[in-house]
Amino acid sequence: MKKNIFYLLLALVILQVAGCKKDGFLQDGSFSGGNDVTEAQLWANPDYARNFLNNVYASLSDRYNLGDGALLASGSDEAVNSNQNASISTLNNGTWSPVRTFDDVYADMYAGIRKANMFLEKIDAAAIVPIDEVLPANVPENQTLASQIERLKGQAYFLRAFFAFELLKRYGSFPIVTKTLTINDNLDLPRNTFDQCVAQISADCESAITRLPASPSDWNNVNRGRAAGTSAMALKARMLLYAASPQYNPSGDVSKWQDAANAAKRLMDTGKHGIYASYQNIWLWNVANAAYNNEVIFATQTLNTNTIESNNAPISYDGANGRTNPTQELVDAFEMKTTGKPITDAGSGYVANNPYANRDPRLGFAILYNSASIQPVTAPGNAAYLLTQFKGKPVETFVGGKDGLGLNVNATKTGYYMRKYLSESAVWAGTATNVRRPWIFFRYAEVLLNYAEALNEAQGVAALTEILRSVNAVRQRKATTTSAQNVDMPPLQTTNPSGPGYVAPTKEELRKRIHNERRVELCFEEHRFYDVRRWKEGETTFNKPVTGMRIVQLTPTTFSYTPFVVENRAFTAKNYLYPISQNELNKAPGLGQNPGY
Repeated sequence: MKKNIFYLLLALVILQVAGCKKDGFLQDGSFSGGNDVTEAQLWANPDYARNFLNNVYASLSDRYNLGDGALLASGSDEAVNSNQNASISTLNNGTWSPVRTFDDVYADMYAGIRKANMFLEKIDAAAIVPIDEVLPANVPENQTLASQIERLKGQAYFLRAFFAFELLKRYGSFPIVTKTLTINDNLDLPRNTFDQCVAQISADCESAITRLPASPSDWNNVNRGRAAGTSAMALKARMLLYAASPQYNPSGDVSKWQDAANAAKRLMDTGKHGIYASYQNIWLWNVANAAYNNEVIFATQTLNTNTIESNNAPISYDGANGRTNPTQELVDAFEMKTTGKPITDAGSGYVANNPYANRDPRLGFAILYNSASIQPVTAPGNAAYLLTQFKGKPVETFVGGKDGLGLNVNATKTGYYMRKYLSESAVWAGTATNVRRPWIFFRYAEVLLNYAEALNEAQGVAALTEILRSVNAVRQRKATTTSAQNVDMPPLQTTNPSGPGYVAPTKEELRKRIHNERRVELCFEEHRFYDVRRWKEGETTFNKPVTGMRIVQLTPTTFSYTPFVVENRAFTAKNYLYPISQNELNKAPGLGQNPGY
């Protein structure tokens, strides 16, 4: 694509392939000689050829820290970053521009695409020694050279599609490159159309699906975590959902919504995935090996770290930075547990002077509010493990509390801290204890919600039973060992359809509830940032202040609650897409800039 990417491959990839450990599938193979490895030697060596593909996986990155501990949630109405000078603020204050970019992955994604292209071009003639890598073990037809090469190709096709979609959702379109370019090629390529990009990604997904094991559980333990057929299905389903949405489908073509629904249903019909019992433990490796639980469809390698906690835990927890502060807007999205109704509904049971009582349990699983604490959890099938860092200490976000507003520069700006992703086992003060976690790109709950949304837009209440079945599967998640971990919300529709006076919800009412279910279930997972954009609601939803809750302690057990504006936000039409970095435009003017920048 550009000269810097060409040199990146020659200067880095071959040398990286030659120099790392080989004990994990996402780590490269060891090399006993020097660092001077020719391209011919690389493809003639079975370890190097396989590890070249591992290096393509290395282009995946976790999303737990986009700079100064920020999650992308703080670039939407989900959260505020406690560091008011963090670079993520450019997404919210109107200064986002080609010379002030954020989350600019353009060059990295093309580096990944280039590596995938080269692998696909070279693998047929490469030295590949068959290995036992899929289940059932030692089945001869799984270990033929042809089957091994097809599985390797399938992973490369998936990764190329993944990197391409990362470009598509940010920049709207991109130049399609399906071969290894050299410095002798024209590198100043114009972008393809959005529809052409969708077609290319779809084709790569299909190429992956036909070559890969059906699901992650079909890889053996050593290779578990590699892309599988359901990974490519999930990617295609999400992309088609975006393509059907108002941002990219302004005419409201219903067939595009049906295509998105069909793609999600295809994955659902495999029967390979389901809802994991414990919402709290989906991300935690050290809890019943949860990184490989049945809900996870594709994720990064498991990171061994405590920085997720030190960046985001409340400030009284051994000097954590409390970076991701949920907004009142997000807190208010969680319904009442007792009735299953939004708190704005007069019959919901919400009590303003006891605002966190009887709420959707996911509120407590995702957000730390005043007087809440990070409690020990029991993994399904495992014994409870002891708290180390957190010790069940209640959070004090009231004014003057140990985690309260304005206490220091890192203290919450909204009256809340993030709970999701945090492990009770992590320690960062004194003798450090790291915890292994992946960043999950695709999980089954999203697929169910993708399906419900697309089906509602395509068929409306004619598909009511199927829509509700999918949404309620997410709402009614139940743990197997303790009710304290249950979500188990009331069904979205509780009225008896056969009863007197029954009135079916309208398509518009279902849309509102499905959108809110995504907001709650998928909070902090980078969906809200893109969902509001693809729904074409940015000017109304993101172009206004975000709020928090000022809590004053009246007695040791009673408090007053006053919402307040935390910061003003700006969103204009150009912000539906990322700006193309001026550095990229200087190298390849044919790209053209996105409108408004």
